[in-house]
Amino acid sequence: MLSSFADLAAFGWSQHFHSQVTADAALSPARVVAVHRNGVDVAAPGIETRATLRPAMEDDPPTVGDWVLFDPATLRVERVLDRRSLFKRKAAGTAQRVQLIAANVDTVLVVSSCNHDFNPARIERYLALAREAEVEPVVVLTKADMTDDAAGFAARAARLAPGLMVETCDARDPVVLERLAPWLKPGQTIALMGSSGVGKSTLVNTLTGSSALATAPIRDDDSRGRHTTTGRSLHRIGTGAWLVDTPGMREIQLADAGDGIDGIFADIVALESRCRFHDCRHETEPGCAVQAAVADGTLDPARLKRFEKLRREDAMNSATLAERHAASRAFGKHARAVMAAKEKSRRW
Repeated sequence: MLSSFADLAAFGWSQHFHSQVTADAALSPARVVAVHRNGVDVAAPGIETRATLRPAMEDDPPTVGDWVLFDPATLRVERVLDRRSLFKRKAAGTAQRVQLIAANVDTVLVVSSCNHDFNPARIERYLALAREAEVEPVVVLTKADMTDDAAGFAARAARLAPGLMVETCDARDPVVLERLAPWLKPGQTIALMGSSGVGKSTLVNTLTGSSALATAPIRDDDSRGRHTTTGRSLHRIGTGAWLVDTPGMREIQLADAGDGIDGIFADIVALESRCRFHDCRHETEPGCAVQAAVADGTLDPARLKRFEKLRREDAMNSATLAERHAASRAFGKHARAVMAAKEKSRRW
């Protein structure tokens, strides 16, 4: 049964989702707030329950933040509604598959810290994910109370992408709610992404006004912390916004993120368009605008190296995933042909 639009809007519902459903007394829309091996937790006005998946969904399950239609009588998800945005990455390890991170996010808070853990290359990876998902990124630098140069860290982060918003804070201070208020409006969905030890769990606890997530002290030798968040989940906070927390990801492999990478490095992409040769490798070719910018000091060579590294990684992973998908389709076609031949032989 479809709840009122206003009631659902408090959970992040919008016209995008409303236009995909019809009045069906048998099915109810709900938001996925956690994913488990044997089902998903869903929530909606007056609903908070565990639901199973149709067998056909088990190989392509919904992710945190998805809107689904489920049957309250059987507690089974019947359909996943088309997403407004989707965060994904190449799964860690050698498995050639895409891992879904979160769906229907409005803003991603890329969390780093004002200490040794500040890593431009790592932040750029998260920014590329955000741009590829067409979600606004905001960099949040924690532990600003533990340094005399918070402004310097903020300036370094702001240079990583055109127009990038950067906020510095003490993740334990409730004032952070005021600093992040523009992105914490009722019904808005915020995702937190960042490596272990930067204060993500502490920030989540401050935003939600609880201590539900365990935190761990940083190590003195390198300012790094121990991994404390173990699964993705959706939390409602006091402002009425929804917060997706993600585990600290030790490995962020990009795939099919070419547009996101180009968006973060738009300055280098603009230079490329001025190179004499369209296939310029930016090495020793004459008329290379990229190398000219490096030579005159307007382009940081370290930034160029990070850009080229992400492009190579994305191209390799995208090609590998495409090959796996093609092989899967070919196997499916072969299996169907074998089954058809067996069926035909039985009829004879």
